[in-house]
Amino acid sequence: MKKKRVFSGVQPTGNLHLGNYLGAIKNFVELQNEKDNECVYCVVDLHAITVKQDPKILKDNIRETTAAFLASGLDYKKSIIFNQSLVPAHSEGSWILGCIARMGWLNRMTQFKEKAGKDKEKASVGLYIYPILMAADILLYDSTHVPVGEDQKQHLELSRDIAQKFNLDFKAPDFLKAPEPLIQKNFARIMSLKDGTKKMSKSDPSDLSRINLTDKKDEIVNKIKKAKTDNSALPSDDKKLNERPEVENLLGIYSSLSNQTLSDSINEFGGKNFSEFKQKLSDLVVAKISPISDEINKLKKDNNFIDKILEDGAEKADKITSKKVKEMKKIIGF
Repeated sequence: MKKKRVFSGVQPTGNLHLGNYLGAIKNFVELQNEKDNECVYCVVDLHAITVKQDPKILKDNIRETTAAFLASGLDYKKSIIFNQSLVPAHSEGSWILGCIARMGWLNRMTQFKEKAGKDKEKASVGLYIYPILMAADILLYDSTHVPVGEDQKQHLELSRDIAQKFNLDFKAPDFLKAPEPLIQKNFARIMSLKDGTKKMSKSDPSDLSRINLTDKKDEIVNKIKKAKTDNSALPSDDKKLNERPEVENLLGIYSSLSNQTLSDSINEFGGKNFSEFKQKLSDLVVAKISPISDEINKLKKDNNFIDKILEDGAEKADKITSKKVKEMKKIIGF
């Protein structure tokens, strides 16, 4: 069987939480451990600077994100792990693809509108064109598959459009490979513990709204104990979850961590009270997250080790991407 090449990246925003783990990193580990996959996992620091960053904090966040990768089970001997800015082809390839992409395509990108907010005039140009950099990230590796959430599907479609236009414009069939999306099974979008209608986020002012990957056991138990619920028993039918977003969120977390469907969790806890369910949920989260937390804190004490992994990974990534960019330049006439 032909190997799949899987590419994905995580922004080094710092303070990674359960939503980041269940939404991305846990899936990365599962994909890495499938024998027919070659995996490339990138700390996308070039994407991070589309908004203002403190240089020292950014450096720390790059290392912490890498530590979270490793602590969660990513293996630098099996996967290529690096930070984007160490590989020049990402920037060079992005410029070339930016000359292929059309303004109309970027104008349709909904994430820019969300991230830029009301005052789009003050947003950076980088924030506007970062979907092109994302396309370069994917296409330079001849990636066959990209794990995506709902909010990233549009960017993957843009990558496919750019690849097809490049190949047509320069009569280079199949030079840039249009990747396929990988949608996670048994995954519920992880929401705030305080408001089931909002995504779990590090920017939420309340630390009780999220479970951080660096939280200790007592903090995890306390946050789940204080998580918002309602006065009714747990539902015995998933149709009854529509108007109970906080309940759906907690059941979704349980389902994702125990690798079962939401229906399985409803069958397990339907009709039971929240004190019993929250105890089981606390035990599960502590069992899964505490070892990761301990390992992150241990790895963060050894910057040299983390930097070496990123440098070695960047060397492997550069071998793939510099060759692709060289071929790309030849095709366009440089």
